[in-house]
Amino acid sequence: MPAADPTHPDILGSLDPDQRQVAETVPGPLVVIAGAGTGKTRAVTHRIAHAARIGAADPHRTLAVTFTTRAAGEMRGRLAELGVNGVQARTFHSAALRQLQHFWPRTYGSELPPVSKSQFGLVAEAAARNRLPHETTTIRDLAAEVSWSKVTNVTPGSYPALARAAQREVNGIDPTVVAKVITDYEAIKQERGVIDFEDILLCTVAMLHEYPEVAAEVRERYQHFTVDEYQDVSPLQQSVLMSWLGQRDDLCVVGDPAQSIHSYAGARPGFLTNFTRQFPGATVVRLDRDYRSTPQVVGLANDVLNPPHFTNESPKLVLRAQRPDGPEPVFEGHTTDAEEARAVAEWLTGLHHHGIEWREMAVLFRINAQAPALEAALSEAEVPYVVRGSERFYERPEIRTALRQLSGHANNTPHDPGLAALKAILAGTGWSPDAPAGAGAAREKWESLSALVDLAEDIAQDDPTIDLGGVVAELQARAARQEAPVGQGVTLATLHASKGLEWDAVALAGIAEGSVPFVLSTSPAAVAEERRLLYVGITRAREHLRISWSRSGGPGRAGRRMSRFLVGLTPGTLAEPKPTAGRRRRERSALSQKCRVCQESLTTAADRKLGRHTTCESTYDEALLAELKSWRKQAADGSPAYVVFTDATLVALAEAMPSTEPELLAVAGVGPAKVERYGRDVLAILDEHRD
Repeated sequence: MPAADPTHPDILGSLDPDQRQVAETVPGPLVVIAGAGTGKTRAVTHRIAHAARIGAADPHRTLAVTFTTRAAGEMRGRLAELGVNGVQARTFHSAALRQLQHFWPRTYGSELPPVSKSQFGLVAEAAARNRLPHETTTIRDLAAEVSWSKVTNVTPGSYPALARAAQREVNGIDPTVVAKVITDYEAIKQERGVIDFEDILLCTVAMLHEYPEVAAEVRERYQHFTVDEYQDVSPLQQSVLMSWLGQRDDLCVVGDPAQSIHSYAGARPGFLTNFTRQFPGATVVRLDRDYRSTPQVVGLANDVLNPPHFTNESPKLVLRAQRPDGPEPVFEGHTTDAEEARAVAEWLTGLHHHGIEWREMAVLFRINAQAPALEAALSEAEVPYVVRGSERFYERPEIRTALRQLSGHANNTPHDPGLAALKAILAGTGWSPDAPAGAGAAREKWESLSALVDLAEDIAQDDPTIDLGGVVAELQARAARQEAPVGQGVTLATLHASKGLEWDAVALAGIAEGSVPFVLSTSPAAVAEERRLLYVGITRAREHLRISWSRSGGPGRAGRRMSRFLVGLTPGTLAEPKPTAGRRRRERSALSQKCRVCQESLTTAADRKLGRHTTCESTYDEALLAELKSWRKQAADGSPAYVVFTDATLVALAEAMPSTEPELLAVAGVGPAKVERYGRDVLAILDEHRD
């Protein structure tokens, strides 16, 4: 490998000090904690290029693992710009499948079984064998549970207990029945002679474990590893990675615990946060300079992640904005979902009139059921929009067909005018300058072909003299790198689907209690993940940000409140000053007592005892509450536990953390007699958990 100047400006000169430390830390182990918009992809691609340039790593023996084909394509494109070729940038499944296809015939004496094209159909058959409903939502949720059990290495026999412990529910189906569905699903696959998506990883781990000579070949082929989005790694993916790595430690992992939003699908951020335990000599680098968003957006994101009114929480990664000031985020509450959707459309239209392209705007929401009202409002306002993302763009049937036809024409008449000839050819496949009316398959096909035309226009803009042969060659090169285009329209997407993307303007719609956090997210861990999900949505915006909610989805569905995560951060809910002594008696009345989190009235006895709504976020330590409950059981000595303290009082104690007897008396549900009887024990337990 030829060595070169390690300070080559294309490699290190454009990096900030922290990014440069990432690039220069070769070989591994290295863990990079990279906040949103801090240039993590730039840092790791420059690290790979720098290692190749100084001869510290062979690019042909380097494997960069990503979670999407789009990210893999982006990484390959950046490496190509840096003059580095030969690096394999693939998803876990893509890299594992190539290995299986190569080694399976040699090791098992037959071709690798085909990967099933439809997990849904197999799960539906397994559900039918157990006399379960055939509704699409039920089958879809069962399919997700099958995948979760596999990526977390949960067997059907252990599934019921683990599912109950993790509070996993599938449409009210008993966990033992779900376990039976999983068992039948595996049997049906075997009957059909197929494997599924997750079997690709399971078979890879099994093959490398059973055949040491194959493992040795794989480890000889790949010696330097980079894993992006490491907070999203599942136990199964971690097993694959460790099988690839063997006894070596030349591993760089990059991730952000604050963007861990896929635990329900099996992601375990602990692999990232505990990396230095597995690799004690690892270097840790933190990237906190945010180059994406304005200080106003960054400030709100930091406050959502580190709520200023929760003073007992340990601070997480705090981003430092590097861009100039921009507009303040817009917060608006509305009466109904329809009213909110119309206001979002109006906001987008106003930004477009001020020069922002439609494709540089997005509307994000928590669940797909929120999309129809937004689609209707955008259609009525004549705002173009794209619902489907650009993932696996070049694998869409209409794109494969279009590229084949373009290639055929380019072979026959390569010197035709590039862009004009391309549009004429695509017009014969269903493309037109104007979108078809309505939604459905015709609209999706048009969106795909229109995106291909947009990509060709970008190519022609860089070289106005380019001919058809040149345009097609560049399209094929981008297809090989999986560099997908951006659609010409406002993007509509869920918060989960928005991760890894960014726009000039972002509207977050439906940010109300029951949506964010989602109504089924009840445990502290689940609520914390919902907070991170909102953080992800906020950090998608470069400059303009709008957050809205509605109080009613329609007749009979009134009474929703703004998300608890926005309390204290919006102009209408900033923390109120404490009452003066002269007002103290009035503040104690039932109607005037306020929730210490959202500042709204407390209307039930349970809420008043807690000092907050039961739906508003709690700040107690779960381990402390568990210890208090254990002590209460002993103190009750066979009597009902509530005669000592109710659950609400224990939660209030865990939240208030009183340190003296007078402070104990200030907690609702604690009187002088209970302080005299239990005060010393309670304070001792609290002291053990005090920071």
